[in-house]
Amino acid sequence: MNTISVIVPCYNEAEAIPLYYEEMRKLQTQRRDIRIELLFVDDGSVDESLQIMKELAKHYENVEYIALSRNFGKEGALYAGLSRAQGEYVAVMDVDLQDPPRLLGEMYDILQEGEYDCVATKRGDRKGEPKIRSFFANTFYKMINKMSETEIVNGARDYRLMRRKMVDAVLSMSEVNRFSKGIFSWVGFRTKWLEYENTERCAGETKWSFWKLFRYSLEGITGFSVAPLYLSSIVGILFFLLSFLMIGVIVVRTLVWGDPVAGWPSMVCILFFIGGIQLFCIGILGQYLSKTYLEAKHRPVSIVRESSLDAAGGAAVRFGKCRSYEDGMLRQEKDRKRRGYDDGMLKQEKDRKRRGYEEHMEKQENDRKKCSGYDGEQYGRIKIRRGQAYAGKN
Repeated sequence: MNTISVIVPCYNEAEAIPLYYEEMRKLQTQRRDIRIELLFVDDGSVDESLQIMKELAKHYENVEYIALSRNFGKEGALYAGLSRAQGEYVAVMDVDLQDPPRLLGEMYDILQEGEYDCVATKRGDRKGEPKIRSFFANTFYKMINKMSETEIVNGARDYRLMRRKMVDAVLSMSEVNRFSKGIFSWVGFRTKWLEYENTERCAGETKWSFWKLFRYSLEGITGFSVAPLYLSSIVGILFFLLSFLMIGVIVVRTLVWGDPVAGWPSMVCILFFIGGIQLFCIGILGQYLSKTYLEAKHRPVSIVRESSLDAAGGAAVRFGKCRSYEDGMLRQEKDRKRRGYDDGMLKQEKDRKRRGYEEHMEKQENDRKKCSGYDGEQYGRIKIRRGQAYAGKN
């Protein structure tokens, strides 16, 4: 029986967690051919979310939880969950039931056909969403798809089911500035898209304000496109050419009409305009420089305070090459064994050299003894012959 690990990031979702679990329990009852493991990730909630998770984990063996040390944002919670997921298949879902649990079984059946590595979802409409928010969302997807080589599907959700090899590929991108929609697309793999109608939250309120969505959109643009840098360069070149044109106009006007002292208001407006363009371009450079600065610090994506998966807790969740804390410990154990093996081989080599040296010395000693014995015997024979010769003469 295959296991599906479902990552459920939560921030102040005490009202929605019980409702979500009931829906997932119904799904598990319907699909006896798979085991659904729920991995709740508490992203520094200040309500009763963590206590509810602990109660569920205490009474149900298929429920686990991870509590982060503070609020790292949804991206940090997702990375923490993916790092600890153990199933052959891994799903990402929101706890507010805007991601229909009924689709999870269909996703699994599609992956069993073997043609796809991932089944993702997208909203067919934005029913129930403010029009101004829908307008800016559609504008963002159009802009980023024109600016970036990584295609991001309009209306794409984080709700998806992935094979283990795709999860490992996502975890290999251990960058701090994360934009999951872009990362899922960048790693590739064959993806099947399922479309569904937008649904309202089952409980609670959304944590995504307009300002947070705006910052998140900037994260996606700067993370998967360098077009803003090209734009600032193009603007600089255009103003450089425009300045030459204006110099020509001023020279001609001075020669024809003289040089009256006039036009100070327009001059001030032009200076403010050019200064604003310069600050805008510097701001673009600052965005990219800040991302580089944060990545150079090598800080963890998120930090686990406690977890039902391991009692140690407090482990930094930034395993670029290791899928989880357990994998890291296993790798250390393998390194220790390899070092022990190398030490053993070195010791054997020293023993062989020592035995070879001792055998060589023993052979030399035997040769000396043999030579000494031969010389003594020869000397005795010579003395005997000399004694016989002397006796014969007398």
